Amino acid sequence: MKWLVSLAGAGLVVLTLRDLFHTLWHPTRHGGLSRLVMTALWRLARRFRAQRRVVGLVGPLAMVTVVGMWALTVVLGWAVVYWPHMPGAFTFSPGSQAAQEPALLDSVYLSLVMVATLGLGDITPDEGWLRLVSPLEALVGFTLLTATVSWVLEIYPALTRRRVLAVRLALLRDSDPTPRQIDCTAGALLLDGLATEVVRVRIDFTQYAEAYYFHDGEDHSSLAATVGYAATLARRGQAARRPEVRLAGDVLTGALKDLAAVLDQRFLHTGGTATEVFAAYAADHGRSPARS
Repeated sequence: MKWLVSLAGAGLVVLTLRDLFHTLWHPTRHGGLSRLVMTALWRLARRFRAQRRVVGLVGPLAMVTVVGMWALTVVLGWAVVYWPHMPGAFTFSPGSQAAQEPALLDSVYLSLVMVATLGLGDITPDEGWLRLVSPLEALVGFTLLTATVSWVLEIYPALTRRRVLAVRLALLRDSDPTPRQIDCTAGALLLDGLATEVVRVRIDFTQYAEAYYFHDGEDHSSLAATVGYAATLARRGQAARRPEVRLAGDVLTGALKDLAAVLDQRFLHTGGTATEVFAAYAADHGRSPARS
C-alpha cells in the first residue's frame, strides 16, 4: 500500500513535468494546464464591464497562476512520495520537534525544503532509494525556476514584435497610401516587409500561444485593431500594374490567410474567412476592426 501511495505522488509530479514540457519546449507549445487557466481567466475577464483594465491583467496573472500551480503540484506530489515512509525511513536531527508533528506535515515540509534547494538537514532520508529521490526533487525545483525565467524572457519579445507590427500598420492607416503610391518599387518593399512581420507574428502565436491572452493597450499598439488594414494594403498591391508589387501583394495576402488560420484554429473557432476571423479577433480583444 505504501508503494501505491508513493507511485501516485510520482505520477502527479510526472504529469506536472509533462505539462511544463508541452508549455515551454514542445514544438506546438500546447500545454494543457496553462491553456486551460489562461482561457478560463480570459473568458472571465471578458464578462467584466471594465474590460480594458481587467483584461490587461489576464496574461501576467495567468502566467503567475500557472507557475504557482506547477510549484504546488510538484511539492504535493513529492510530499505524497515521502508520506507513507515518514518517519521510519528518515533521520531527524537531535532536539528537532519535527518527529512529533504529523507525518503529512513533515512530508510537505521536507518537500518544500528540497524543491527550494535549501537543504536544511533537520530531516534526512535513510533508505537508499529516498537518498536518490530527494536530490532529484531539488533538480526539478531548479528546472522549474529556470523554466519560469525563460518563459518570461521568451514571451515579452514576442509581444514586442506583435506591437511593432500593430504600430506600423496604424501609422500606414493614418497616412493611407493610395493604390498609385503603392504601385512602385518602394511599395513592393513595403508589402514584402509587412508580409515578413506577419509571418513572424504567426509563428509567435504558434510557439507562444499564451501571448494571445496579453492585452496590447492603446489602439495603435493593438494588432487586433489594425491587422485588417494589412488586408486592404494587400488588395491594393494585387491590383497594381507592376508585377513585383502584385507579387508582394499576393505574398502578404497569403501570410494574412495563414495568420487567420492559426488564430481561428487555436483561439476563435469561427470557421470563417480571413476577414471574418480578423473581425472576431478584434471583437475578442474589445476593439473595432481597421477600416477597409
